[in-house]
Amino acid sequence: MNRTARDTEDGSWFFKDIRAASHRVLLIDYDGTAAPFAANPHRAVPYPKIPEILRCIMTSCGTRLIIISGRAAREIPPLLGLHPAPEIWGTNGIERINADGRYEEFHCSDDALQVLAHAEAQLEREGLGAHIEVKLAGVALHWRGLPAKQILNIRTKAYRILEPLAAQPDLALAEFEEGIEIRLSSASKGDAVRGLLSELDREVPVAYLGDDATDEDAFRVLNGRGVSVLVGPKHRFTAAQMWLKHPGELIQFLVRWIAACGGVQCAARGISEHRPPWLLSSAGSQTVVSGG
Repeated sequence: MNRTARDTEDGSWFFKDIRAASHRVLLIDYDGTAAPFAANPHRAVPYPKIPEILRCIMTSCGTRLIIISGRAAREIPPLLGLHPAPEIWGTNGIERINADGRYEEFHCSDDALQVLAHAEAQLEREGLGAHIEVKLAGVALHWRGLPAKQILNIRTKAYRILEPLAAQPDLALAEFEEGIEIRLSSASKGDAVRGLLSELDREVPVAYLGDDATDEDAFRVLNGRGVSVLVGPKHRFTAAQMWLKHPGELIQFLVRWIAACGGVQCAARGISEHRPPWLLSSAGSQTVVSGG
């Protein structure tokens, strides 16, 4: 298919695929994409209207919705507030709560778990216990909201301790938004997306929306197969094909998804004020999407 520069920039080629498909897949990162960051991560609820829009996508759009996060999977449903909940992929996809509520997790080797336990112990000895998050397949340090001098101190200690440990087979060291973690190299959003694509027919449209460095692997895997979307307050160097500011442009993208899949009546019930100017309802049940 020949795509113009405009097609690539605004994703109009992708929404044509959405309209033509009978089944679609939408992956959305949680923190920083569906929900703003919060100093207390247990209070990081979604942007207003996002749960309502996601419910509409789940029920009226023939869309498999997946929320993916570096968090533990069980932390997401109470924050998201959707009943029934969509699929939740936690710890960057290494643990999953399926749409029917079944929980699955991937195996971690004993050797890797021992190294992660050692990492936690060393960080504790350095006085960093208050900033540690222990995950199923990793140990993270958070510094959101701290003074610059304290961040530098934590970051320096983290690299000194974790970098040698991450040289072990099957482990990786990676920074994320306001933190750093040592984790299983297989606990990667890119690997999670790669596994998903291997299960899908090539005709199924797939989109991935994310905001930080942990999403870049997923963007690279998806490019050439679906659409990758960076969500954030400002543009940066990225592998993503599109950029949206949150929450307004994010909401517009999701409403456009609803329009393309024929779920406009669902959208009209509660989110009409977020309809972008290029979304217009025509007579009857048809929808006209202009400006792309």
